[in-house]
Amino acid sequence: MKEMTFKAFALTNEIDLNKIAIHCGIPKKFTWEQPLILKGDILESILQHRVEESQQVLVFSFGSIVFINHSRPQDIIAFLRYITAFEPEIDISNADRYSDDYSLHYGEKESFELTDEYVEVPEFEHFHPELISTVLAKSVAFEKVEEQLGKINDKLETVIERLEKGKLRIGNKELARTTAIILRYEYNSLAYIMILDKPDITWSSSHASEFYDKMLDFFELNDRYKILKNKTEFLHHIIEGFSTISHSIRGLFVEWIIVILIVIEVILTVLQIAGVLP
Repeated sequence: MKEMTFKAFALTNEIDLNKIAIHCGIPKKFTWEQPLILKGDILESILQHRVEESQQVLVFSFGSIVFINHSRPQDIIAFLRYITAFEPEIDISNADRYSDDYSLHYGEKESFELTDEYVEVPEFEHFHPELISTVLAKSVAFEKVEEQLGKINDKLETVIERLEKGKLRIGNKELARTTAIILRYEYNSLAYIMILDKPDITWSSSHASEFYDKMLDFFELNDRYKILKNKTEFLHHIIEGFSTISHSIRGLFVEWIIVILIVIEVILTVLQIAGVLP
């Protein structure tokens, strides 16, 4: 049996692939859905030593990096340090927070098998490394945004507790900040990870498309996407409710001010008629 190992990290929300490509001398403009694949001489120049032909690093625009057949931790650290030159906010000491290990087995059995730790195929296909890496990259990126959702819920719970205590006023700035957090979360999870976008190879190869769909289903990425989308819509409904309450309170306050001014004007008029005021 032959084996190919994968280690995926979700490090940040966005990595500018074109900056790295220019530095590596790669004459190509990368779009969001294309990973930057580093191997051979380019990877050797980054790690400062010879690498095997099977060793690769795939960098994804939505902040994930996948190492293929890299068993030396120092190589992974060296590459992450290289990436921080382009994305300084990456915290290398916390790199393992959102990560996953996986492997590809091939050449021993005639059956196809998917498990939590490996996928086994009858024979190796050139699309296997990229498609497995793409699924792993999206999976660990989802772990990251799923945790962010918990932080948003904690923030909203604080606002709800204030409402329960009768503190009904919510400032425009606070509403704007909370809405911005939800929109950023939605952008990072639902838009930027592009869970519904399939790699280019799947459109030209039915075998690649079938393999990718099986991996996608096993890692439940579509289901996780739907759950996150529903939760995001629910968050928007909550914010709309907060906004309605806040605007109603402000409207009521303005109405009371108008009533008080009218009462004052009536009193002044009566006093003038009575001769108390000139």
